[in-house]
Amino acid sequence: MSTKITLTTSFRLTLMVYVVPFFSLFHPAVHSAEEQPAADEDQEIERIAVTGSRIRRPGAISTSPILSMDAEEIAYLQEPEVEKILRYLPSTAPGDGSNVNNGSAGAATVDLRGLGPERTLVLMDGRRMVPFNYDGQVDTATVPTALIDRIDVVTGGASAVYGSDAIAGAVNFIMKEDFQGVALEYTHSQTGDSDGDKDNLSLTLGSSLDDDRGNVAVSLSWMERKPILLGDRALGQLGIETESGANYEQFLAGEPPVLPVEGCRGPNVVESGGSTTSMPTRFAIVGGGAAAAGQFREDRTLGTECSQFNFNPFNYYQTPQERYSATALAHYYINDETKVYTSATFTNVTVDQQVAPSGTFGQAFDLPLANPFIGDQAQQFMIDAGNNALANDLLTTEGAGANWQDINGNGVVDSEDYLLVQLRRRTLELGARTERFDNDQFQLVVGVEGVLYEDWEYDVSFMYGEANRVTIRDGYTNLTNIQNALDSTDGETCANGDATCVPIDLFGGFGTITPEMAGYARAVALQTQKYDQEVIQMIINGPVDFIEIPWADEPLSLSIGYEHRQETGSLTPDECLKLAPSSCQGGAGGNLQPISGGYKADEYFFEGILPVFNGQFLAESLDVEFGYRAADYDSVGSVDTWKFGVTWRPIEDILIRVMQQSATRAPNVGEIASPVVTGLDNAALDPCSVANAANIDQRLRDLCISTGMTDAQVGQVQDFISGQANTIEGSDPDNLPGAEEADTFTFGVVWTSDWVKDWSISVDYYDIDIEDVIGEFTLQQILDSCYDGGVASECAKINRIGGDLTVSGSGIDQFTTNLNYQRVEGVEIGVNFGVGLNDWGELQFSAIVNKYLTQESKASDLAPVIDCLGTFGTQCDPAPELNWTQRTTWIWNDLTVSALWRHLDSVDIDATVYDDTFSAFRTMDSVDYIDLVASYYWGDNLKFTLGVDNVFEEDPPVVGGEAGDTTFNNGNTFPSTYDVLGRIYKFGVKLEF
Repeated sequence: MSTKITLTTSFRLTLMVYVVPFFSLFHPAVHSAEEQPAADEDQEIERIAVTGSRIRRPGAISTSPILSMDAEEIAYLQEPEVEKILRYLPSTAPGDGSNVNNGSAGAATVDLRGLGPERTLVLMDGRRMVPFNYDGQVDTATVPTALIDRIDVVTGGASAVYGSDAIAGAVNFIMKEDFQGVALEYTHSQTGDSDGDKDNLSLTLGSSLDDDRGNVAVSLSWMERKPILLGDRALGQLGIETESGANYEQFLAGEPPVLPVEGCRGPNVVESGGSTTSMPTRFAIVGGGAAAAGQFREDRTLGTECSQFNFNPFNYYQTPQERYSATALAHYYINDETKVYTSATFTNVTVDQQVAPSGTFGQAFDLPLANPFIGDQAQQFMIDAGNNALANDLLTTEGAGANWQDINGNGVVDSEDYLLVQLRRRTLELGARTERFDNDQFQLVVGVEGVLYEDWEYDVSFMYGEANRVTIRDGYTNLTNIQNALDSTDGETCANGDATCVPIDLFGGFGTITPEMAGYARAVALQTQKYDQEVIQMIINGPVDFIEIPWADEPLSLSIGYEHRQETGSLTPDECLKLAPSSCQGGAGGNLQPISGGYKADEYFFEGILPVFNGQFLAESLDVEFGYRAADYDSVGSVDTWKFGVTWRPIEDILIRVMQQSATRAPNVGEIASPVVTGLDNAALDPCSVANAANIDQRLRDLCISTGMTDAQVGQVQDFISGQANTIEGSDPDNLPGAEEADTFTFGVVWTSDWVKDWSISVDYYDIDIEDVIGEFTLQQILDSCYDGGVASECAKINRIGGDLTVSGSGIDQFTTNLNYQRVEGVEIGVNFGVGLNDWGELQFSAIVNKYLTQESKASDLAPVIDCLGTFGTQCDPAPELNWTQRTTWIWNDLTVSALWRHLDSVDIDATVYDDTFSAFRTMDSVDYIDLVASYYWGDNLKFTLGVDNVFEEDPPVVGGEAGDTTFNNGNTFPSTYDVLGRIYKFGVKLEF
């Protein structure tokens, strides 16, 4: 094999030496400029721009820390999913992706520094990628991996350069500009359990045009990812309770979960460690207190609560996906000074999500006690429970809390009456709940760049992108129809007179729901989403020759630009999903309402780099960098951002860089245009429920009553189900959020030397402090502020029905607003060097180490600081203080062998729930993963690759199913943070000519 090094490549490699802050994991040797062949004096020097700046100048370096990962490092990973590639980096936290099931949007997002995907700007060749939904997040599954030349990740804010959203930084996918030839590549991976297959096939064609005046490249790809259920792994086969540790011993012993008592069983029914929406049906009179609750038996009698439903095995550890992608890139020099360019991408991505079968989930139903499917004993139980509640002032026929219809007006509960009841029946007869996300995404860029005058250049471009998504939900119960079907006194007809209504039997064990009943009780729902983005951009840049400091040999470089951006997003749910308060679907987590909104922004910006010293004593070079951006939004008005930084090279081998920036993020479409709907969110405990009855004193009792409870209901209502409470959420039209602002500071030192081959070590400090954070108060914050702090404004957000927070229509106000602050601070270290082995080739060593110093947030002046550093819980996804990746590579002729070491430090449970967490689950120990890969070139055109991830099959930590939020705490662990699939074998073959 031969390597051709052009002048442009020389500058690019020089850039990688001096820019990379925590050096890259890439394979190719990195050389300094002095090691490259000298250019002819009359050869034109190409000006280049680096990610994080639009200024084009020879040998450009960045003042902000940048990590670059090139195509060869990507090839080592043998991973066709960009989200998983980026997840290897210590600078990222898990976003949505293949290991997110319940809570997934069917996309793959990137989250820099754990500040949220909405604060990471995703670019392709320095231009925005179109978001996939109204929350403004980009689906990285649409990135054409076969055409990636490198990935640049800039930390510390980049809003002055790229505009809104670059609070945490930016991820820039640089495409191959001059691909020539044919590349056919196939990769396959499979777990050691012979499942979870992932296949990827790509074909890339490229050719120069008109004697190298241009180039055109086309890439086509297909990928399929097979599912892995929780039930396919021992850890996911049963539900483990975080608080009590129930079923943990069974897991350790390899035993199945404990079965409930005889007569209270069914498929996947267990004694504990599951959902109270179980089988047979659980029953409770709304607002009737703990004594008015029980559970049916298979013989239709009604007694004490006796079982739960193990929902785990139905869920996915790895969601299935199929992806088709087509990308075309082209450019052409019309003359020596003018280039036209274009790119077009189209991607279709289909992702399936699956959770346990649907049910009635505590929905409140008006139940006639004369329903013939209710057995005699159960009917009498209900009558007695109703009269007991009546005697304790827990039953009423009037007002918003009415829970009884006294049909015959005799003042007592009897068989002719109706009770408002919660029924919790798992409807296995309908099959699993599924959600299919089908996304089409298209993006087109056209532009022209060239020489404006002498050394001044221009770049004018237009970008249009759109995402169209259809989501189909199936397997859910139709709660409206179930209400109709329950209102029957003969078991054959419904009281509403609808001939299509089939009375339903929820009052026995598995199988009481016949296919005819299931057909009427089933709901399939559909929603569509669309997002459009248009960007017009005009930039000029060049040297200002009359501004040059005498001690420097280069004048001020300046970039000036204008950008017009228009973004619109919409959501259109069908009538079922619109139905208040929780849609017609049981277990859908709430209802949806149409969203239609957008915004326009006009932005003016400039950047400058002023060389101050060059070739002076203790100042081989010293540059000052500055920038300013003014934006006018029709949604939030005017915002501005700026940056100021210095790069100083006191001697040739040492580079010192400092950057202070102001960054901003305007609210996205979803944050300013979402109507008020219901939903679900995580919460630990209802302080007014029976679960906390022993701790309710007079002060707490008074606060509970202030939130809509009667004195008799306090300490009697049920606690939250599966750690989730109802929410009332959306944009508050009277108090829309404003833009959030951030101050970011970075300071770094880079040492490069030729005393060891490719030697580079960098240390970078970063501090990102965000104010007016756009978000929502957590439910636990609201509950604590009310019931612990006695804050009346927070108590007003709690809306109970019958004293309960689990009944449809109840909930806690959780509107999008501006919170106080969020801050992340840390140090990142990068090391890179090589060692020659004479006839045995060479060793290459690289490492990235990230140490977080601060990870905290505060919702309001009255709320406590949430410290996530080194912790996990419902308020913090796992945030190890220390993590690193280290790669060692041996290259010998056509053979390459490489090992990647991934380390995550231990994390402890959030201190606020320490006492409520099973002792074995209070700490997740540090983990170390070793991945191996070997590649071999067979001749000049064929390359084979074999790899094994998680060689030693490190097991994920066990913490139960309520240790974190539902999105990331799945299958008794955190599958987006830790490897849950076991050992993975990989194979790849690539043909190039």
